[in-house]
Amino acid sequence: MSKAVSALQGAVFKGSVTIKDTGLQGMITLRGDLSSDILAKAVKAATGVAMPKVGGINSGAKGAAAWMSPDELLLLVDHAKADATVAKLDKALAGSHILAVNVSDARAMFSLEGAGIRDVLAKGSPANLSSDAFKIGEMRRTRLGQLPVAFWLSSEKDASVVCFRSVGEHVFNGLKNAAQKGTSPKYYS
Repeated sequence: MSKAVSALQGAVFKGSVTIKDTGLQGMITLRGDLSSDILAKAVKAATGVAMPKVGGINSGAKGAAAWMSPDELLLLVDHAKADATVAKLDKALAGSHILAVNVSDARAMFSLEGAGIRDVLAKGSPANLSSDAFKIGEMRRTRLGQLPVAFWLSSEKDASVVCFRSVGEHVFNGLKNAAQKGTSPKYYS
């Protein structure tokens, strides 16, 4: 059996912000009725956090739950426990119309650290990244360039970006280009 590795195997770029491949991250797509109390209870058991509000992400020590669409969540859990978590979700939600899939190895995740993260993300995304429109704890499912991504802020100096693994290197390179020292428009920072 081969050993699991992250998309860019820990790559780091230090520019106006620091960009890092976060390593192996368990990710589960969970589709179903997000207003269901049974689903909310299963999400809490899997991640340790409550259901996120529309467009939000809730994070805790055990994991995170991010709103992706009216019937879809992205659950972030320990990579080694993703398959077992899917099995527990399937069992807890038996009889419900749901779909739980481990997508960990089909996704890449990057962290951005530094005061200019809004400016770096804005260079490639059509999303409004002003502090009035995009608050800490909100998720944006959008694109960087023409590539689909989702991102959120954990603080004014910490952001995470998730994309398909197949375009992970391209997204990383785009972020690196946007984070070149001396190129920030300082519009948001």
